[in-house]
Amino acid sequence: MGMKLIKTVAGKKPMVESRDIKISNNKEQEWALINIFPDIEYQEIKGFGGAFTEAASTTLDKLSADNRKKILELYFDREKGLGYNFGRVHINSCDFSLGNYTCVDEGDETLETFNISRDEKSLIPMIKEAMEYGEIEMFASPWSPPAYMKTNGKMNEGGKLKDEYKELWAEYFVKFIEKYKESGIDITTVSVQNEPKAVQRWDSCIYSAEEERDFVKNYLGKKMQDIGVKILFWDHNKERVIERAKVMLSDEEAAKYISGLAFHWYSGDHFEQLEMFNKLYPNKELVFSEGCYEYSLGAKETVQIGEKYAHDMIGNFNNYCNTFCDWNLLLDEKGGPNHVGNFCDSPIMADTVNDEIHIHDSYYYIGHFSKFVEKGAKRIGSSKWTPELDTVSFKNPDGTVVTVVLNMTNDEKEFSISINGEMFETKLEPHSIATYIFK
Repeated sequence: MGMKLIKTVAGKKPMVESRDIKISNNKEQEWALINIFPDIEYQEIKGFGGAFTEAASTTLDKLSADNRKKILELYFDREKGLGYNFGRVHINSCDFSLGNYTCVDEGDETLETFNISRDEKSLIPMIKEAMEYGEIEMFASPWSPPAYMKTNGKMNEGGKLKDEYKELWAEYFVKFIEKYKESGIDITTVSVQNEPKAVQRWDSCIYSAEEERDFVKNYLGKKMQDIGVKILFWDHNKERVIERAKVMLSDEEAAKYISGLAFHWYSGDHFEQLEMFNKLYPNKELVFSEGCYEYSLGAKETVQIGEKYAHDMIGNFNNYCNTFCDWNLLLDEKGGPNHVGNFCDSPIMADTVNDEIHIHDSYYYIGHFSKFVEKGAKRIGSSKWTPELDTVSFKNPDGTVVTVVLNMTNDEKEFSISINGEMFETKLEPHSIATYIFK
């Protein structure tokens, strides 16, 4: 059965509907083809989102009511924005907090002082406002345990979790999830540790692969299982996905508690590691949990950053990733706030001095996926004739097919899309992206 093209969305900033495509009479065309196969299905897509950090929420608090509402709409409204349905939050502080903090008094070995009053000031209100636009699946990650639980006696600069506090730290996860639930926010997934290999100037904690495995097997796994919360491991760069997975998932006791692996992009593509992970562990999910680029408020051209987002998203989805979660949802005019000066970019940035919003190209590039690929969609088969274009295709639950094509070259690319016996001629300008919807 043939399919009709029902919509084309092109452009970088803003996204606009385009008619620059026509039915081809050359059904036997062999060159310059992108082929789409809706009957060949791969992983199910769970959604798109970003991180609720203290930096994001305190920046939002400094804006006018109108701009506050606009930013939340731009991210979470299905019609007016990106339709995000996934969110990440930090357990204790992270680099994008106003400073180091925990949920307990220093030295508390019973967790009697446990509270989330710091999060209740700004972070939780932002999450709950976002939830008014639709369901958001929440994922929580720790950057560091409290200083007294660590070998170096501080939250920053690495260190490890002391053996005598492993049980207490696992219970800390439970307390955090319970307190968030009391606030009306269900956390469905946790990762064991954000970037467990990185000794950072900011909040960090180091686990070897064996230490992470044993913490899950002996402490965290059963506690999360008892409250119905999934566990993702690694939560770091792709170049060591297989290395870490072999240690964690070759152990049956640890593996039974693990839902999947979370990963970042900071060490390069390494898409092949995701494909190999799926080959070895087809029943475990792959979640992109963080990525960002350098600070760029006010930059006239942020297309390059947008392209990097789209390139990584296409590569990840083509290799069995099922969720995309960006880093900070919002940052201020300095690329923060950040308590160690590690300033970064976000798809939307705010000039809090002048109450202005800056929407970067990365926002629109993400939208070419999140606005059209619905929760429950399946990635489907596709092929292309050239490495100069990136492409990925999905089939939504209602049967519509969504194909995203990215041109990162300096040349215009003419090509045809072949789907279910129909052929469509189109072209992409240099450094541009387009989404094609068929039904």
